[in-house]
Amino acid sequence: MKQRYIVFYISVFILSLLVIAGIIIPDPLEKVTANIQTFFSNAFGWYYLIIVSIITVICLYLIISPVGRIKLGKQDEKPEFSTPTWIAMLFSAGMGIGLVFYGTSEPVSHYALSSPTGEVGTDQAIKDSLRFTFFHWGIHAWSIYAIVALAIAYFHFRHKKLGLISATLQPILGDKVNGVTGKAIDVFSVLATVLGVATSLGFGAVQINGGLAYLFDIPTNIWIQFIIIAIVTVLFLISAWSGLGKGIKILSNANMLLAAALFLLMFFFGPTLFILQLFTDTIGSYIEQLPRMSFRISPLNDDIRGWINGWTIFYWAWWIAWSPFVGIFIARVSKGRSIREFVFMVLLVPSVVIFLWFSAFGGSAILLEHNDIAEISSLSAEESLFGVFSNYPLPLVTSITAIILIGSFFITSADSGTYVLGMMTTNGSHNPGNKIKFTWGFLLSAIAIALLYTGGLQALQNMMIIAALPFSVIMALMAFSLVKGLREEARELGIGRIKSRKELN
Repeated sequence: MKQRYIVFYISVFILSLLVIAGIIIPDPLEKVTANIQTFFSNAFGWYYLIIVSIITVICLYLIISPVGRIKLGKQDEKPEFSTPTWIAMLFSAGMGIGLVFYGTSEPVSHYALSSPTGEVGTDQAIKDSLRFTFFHWGIHAWSIYAIVALAIAYFHFRHKKLGLISATLQPILGDKVNGVTGKAIDVFSVLATVLGVATSLGFGAVQINGGLAYLFDIPTNIWIQFIIIAIVTVLFLISAWSGLGKGIKILSNANMLLAAALFLLMFFFGPTLFILQLFTDTIGSYIEQLPRMSFRISPLNDDIRGWINGWTIFYWAWWIAWSPFVGIFIARVSKGRSIREFVFMVLLVPSVVIFLWFSAFGGSAILLEHNDIAEISSLSAEESLFGVFSNYPLPLVTSITAIILIGSFFITSADSGTYVLGMMTTNGSHNPGNKIKFTWGFLLSAIAIALLYTGGLQALQNMMIIAALPFSVIMALMAFSLVKGLREEARELGIGRIKSRKELN
């Protein structure tokens, strides 16, 4: 039993040291981690661009490859969840709360404050703002999640390996995955997950507080944020107690319905024709310039290179750091899907939904600013969405819907995080005990509250981004291991001449 929980004990010990440092010396820690993060962006920006692009190409190839017929499990196995529920669950865990937070603030920032091409406030800046937002949140981001999730799901459901990051590397590392090397990889994955979920809890509380302050003049301070986190903690622990098939499933479906309602309100009460035209035009320029954006590093222009470091490289590191958590969760709910269906749905469906979302909310914000109706760019990120709503019909209805949606995404992310952490620290158990999940739930909330109080949350986020560099190596090895495993199975099964499901089993 002690051996089974060794990853849990080591992870909690290391996290305790990091959090204590964040509480006692928040400012020096933030300065040091920020300097390391800046160094990594400058020195390894080219590497991030190349590795993420390679991962994206691999994922796109798997959609058309003959091995796409192979299922994640037995060939006659049916999916555990319906397709709409499955999409809702992977979307809620993957990016849900981020879309609400950045839906208006990122596009309007690219348009009015810091353009990716150096021009602000122009017609071209409108096009560039949406194109690069699509780039940061689209196929490349979901490819990172997809490759990690696919590797875990393939080896776990197809070859009966443990549902852990380390288990996917057995074709490369052999029995080392069962020893110190494997445990170190799993501990590192746990740390990245905790850093990501804890920072999201902290920033989510700040956004809900910002919305309440904008609407009802409720003060913005640590005590309000403490109350928000306390309420959310109780709700997500109730959801975690009910299990994967109830709590997360129900919340994920509710999230999608709420998000659809909010989108439709913005779409019909906002500049509908402009949204449709902007979406269509941006899709075209996104596809046309995707290769160029994928490798854009700007070695001769320091200003543009600074923008790339602050946005593109930051996002690639952010998604990589989030991939252990999101990847394990997506893998867990994807049993019974074919590889082709999995990659197609994980890459393309969320990307299209995201593109529509940013076109509606980002486009509406930009148009207000472009026509000198409202200066949305002057608002903080957590208030910009509510600032947009105030300039369109039914502002109170849309704002309250948005706050409920943020809270629901908030709960789902935390619930998913506790479930995944439970899996990762109980040797890949599909049903980690409530004691383990509750322990992680309380730890995540306590970390978020403590670091919000001391101002150490930014340092924790910096550490998460720093962790992305070594994990990118693990991710690359996972991709290599997956391709190696698929090629060997393709040879064994004679992929290309298969005529029956029986041959695939």
